[in-house]
Amino acid sequence: MLNCKKLTELTNKVVKTIKGIKSLFPLFFLTIGLLAFFNSRAQDNTKQNEPDTDTLSPKAAAYWDSQRDVLDIARKIVKNKKLRQHDSTNIHVSLLPAFGYTLQTGWAGVVTANLAFYTSAKHSTEKISSVLSSLAYTQHKQVIFPIQGSIWTKKDNYNIIIDWRYLNYPSTTFGLGGHTSIKNGVNIDYNYIRWHQSVLRRISGYLYGGIGYYYDRYWNIREINPPVGVVTDFEKYGLVPAVTASGVTLRLLLDSRKNQINAKQGWYVNIVGRPNFKALGSSNNWQSLLAEFRHYIPINTRRKSILALWSYNWLTLGGKPPYLLLPSTGWDDYSNTGRGYIQGRFRGRQMLYMEAEYRFSITHSGLLGGVVFVNAQSFSKDINQQFTVIAPAAGAGLRIKLNKFSNTNLCIDYGIGIEGSSGFFVNVGEVF
Repeated sequence: MLNCKKLTELTNKVVKTIKGIKSLFPLFFLTIGLLAFFNSRAQDNTKQNEPDTDTLSPKAAAYWDSQRDVLDIARKIVKNKKLRQHDSTNIHVSLLPAFGYTLQTGWAGVVTANLAFYTSAKHSTEKISSVLSSLAYTQHKQVIFPIQGSIWTKKDNYNIIIDWRYLNYPSTTFGLGGHTSIKNGVNIDYNYIRWHQSVLRRISGYLYGGIGYYYDRYWNIREINPPVGVVTDFEKYGLVPAVTASGVTLRLLLDSRKNQINAKQGWYVNIVGRPNFKALGSSNNWQSLLAEFRHYIPINTRRKSILALWSYNWLTLGGKPPYLLLPSTGWDDYSNTGRGYIQGRFRGRQMLYMEAEYRFSITHSGLLGGVVFVNAQSFSKDINQQFTVIAPAAGAGLRIKLNKFSNTNLCIDYGIGIEGSSGFFVNVGEVF
């Protein structure tokens, strides 16, 4: 028998949620239109600027011989022709030991590996799969170990997505909403295990749907030397030593890109609904929705220039997520939102994010490229609050080709935000 009281409470929650995010209605209508329109048109968007590596025709071989990456330069320096005769047509590996600096880590020693591969021998029309992993130890005594992958089966009938990571992560939090100050950061520390995986099946064309399971576990959570006599937003929200989130996800994906590592054209639409349940081990029940859109527009074929657009919208629909799992700057799957700001600079129950990046080649060989970018983010502290503060940022970056066959770049960017926020941001593979 239907419980009228519970039904009324649920209805009120839905109404409050709709009022709080009513500005997103055009976004959802746009999603429906994109899924219908681009699924029918996406089959025409797969042509790439360079020939496939599987044919190795004289024309293709001449093209790849004219291109350069880091391994080609190393071979020339050490004068060892056997260092690379030719990449395997199915597997491309990029390995980079490095010493660098970012806002959230300080100085860091990092070893990064990227594996790009095809799951069948004849892959001229199939998407390239990729697995990215790294191990970092930083100036702030952080240990960061992620394994992330997007694997496409034969004929692209299934897409398997994984995001596993371990963090020992002293870091900084600045409170909730868009009115926080960069001067009022509080140092925190915690251990974190993430175990996210999804399996998607082709519905039609480039449209996929499927389910997944997300598990997040935080422990040893604590504030380090918090301000005396001040109750922080973390404490007000609910600072506990350990918390778990566990739930099944529903996912809808439209992906017309051929190369997800460095897309030249096409669309990417990613919708993820995440309900978390105590029955599955979650500390409490809560629900979130991710609505992400990317579009890649070729501008100049000769200069290989591309305009890339990104919208990332992370919404809390109900319940009370753990503080560390609230929508936050730089806490997307690849920690790339908000270049110009330290990770965790803004946090709230709702997040809207937009970015545009212009990508271009510097050398004809493809070894060096560049980008300029602008982004903006806005957060609301509560479900029924409006987005009143917009935090913009802009910057430029250098691209160094690590592997010309998989088109994997080392990305080194410098971003500038408000309140004097600025810094370097390093990535293997394009930011989005």
